[in-house]
Amino acid sequence: MEEKVYKVMKGAGAMNIALGTISLVVGLVTGVLLIVAGAKLLAGKAKLLF
Repeated sequence: MEEKVYKVMKGAGAMNIALGTISLVVGLVTGVLLIVAGAKLLAGKAKLLF
């Protein structure tokens, strides 16, 4: 019985580590893309006419 519990806990731990890594990578990529887009907007600010 205890072996089954440990197998379930091992699977849950592995899934948590995998999902945490994936969300960390997605967050970093999204942040970099937002910074690049903002820099392009600031660089082209002088060309805008209202």
